[in-house]
Amino acid sequence: MESVRRIIALIIKEFLTLLKDPKSRTVVIGPPIIQLILFGYAATFDLTDIPYAFEDLSRSIESREFLAGVSGSPYFHLVGEVRGEPVIREMIDSRRVRFVLRIGRNFAKDLKAGRGAPVQVLLDGRNSNTAGIIGNYLSNVVGQYNTLRLTRAGRASPSLLVSRIYYNENALSRQFFVPGIVGVIAMVVTLLVTALSVAREREHGTFDQLLVTPLSPMGILVGKAAPGLVIGLLESTLIMLAAVFWFEVPLRGNLGLLYLGLFFFIFAAVGVGLMVSSLSVTMQQALLGSFLFLMPSVLLSGFATPIANMTEVVQWITLVNPLRYVLVLIRGVFIENSPTYVLLMQVWPLALIGLACMALAVVMFRNRIY
Repeated sequence: MESVRRIIALIIKEFLTLLKDPKSRTVVIGPPIIQLILFGYAATFDLTDIPYAFEDLSRSIESREFLAGVSGSPYFHLVGEVRGEPVIREMIDSRRVRFVLRIGRNFAKDLKAGRGAPVQVLLDGRNSNTAGIIGNYLSNVVGQYNTLRLTRAGRASPSLLVSRIYYNENALSRQFFVPGIVGVIAMVVTLLVTALSVAREREHGTFDQLLVTPLSPMGILVGKAAPGLVIGLLESTLIMLAAVFWFEVPLRGNLGLLYLGLFFFIFAAVGVGLMVSSLSVTMQQALLGSFLFLMPSVLLSGFATPIANMTEVVQWITLVNPLRYVLVLIRGVFIENSPTYVLLMQVWPLALIGLACMALAVVMFRNRIY
């Protein structure tokens, strides 16, 4: 009972130190707000108001009808008509337009003869993802134009692709990114708070005083780990509230399973933070060590790019990344309402990784003491 009171006293001391230290307060408050704003409003794959130009050599009713279909799309914004390849190249090079449509002289003649009438589209490929999305938008416009002509001719339309999007009906990138921020911010804050805890003691010269207290090494470790665990869960809760009530991301699944997975995830992040802290002598080293872990962790998590698109070796490496599992869990609860057994398949790896990270932290902490 006495040892429990000592650990509680150390936990209270850690919270007071954290709240009184300006650098630590900045770590807890600054990154979550900045990342929430950036990813909530700036990180998006949605394209609207895409500038474009055209060169119409046909000058026919058919070409004007086709161009009217493009300009009528909510995704495109007409900059103007161009003439000649040098002008087209200059407009794309200067980023005044994202693409240029070129309609040939025989466009109307080919259509009337029942032949294929190709329309050339010159895309700015400096961003391949953007170019691919624009190409898909234009394919839809061409499909609608062909259907309209067949209907007017009294012929049956070809097979049409009617899309229905599950889980994210309006195809908003925000509903994909914002739930993922919960896991990323929880890891950033927990890792930094925990990594700075022991390093702060060493830098301020109070670590030796901590060792001569009646607390055991395990008690010291628990006292250092508890604040990071509590703060990580609180930060996750605040971001989830912002996701639901500010960004209007639907929360459809099991909240209890979500918190269970978040607990083990933050437990793993605390373990990693304590390992970094055990190796660091100064707070600067702890910060650098944390970011050394954070960058690959986010890149290999599937936060922005699918893990299935990575090479096979890298996919195997992602299996030890706790952020990979928690992102699947959070998105499954928020937008998919995934079945319980699917969510549990993400929880048990988190528990295993969390226990392994904490065990390594205990070993490294003991080695640094003795």
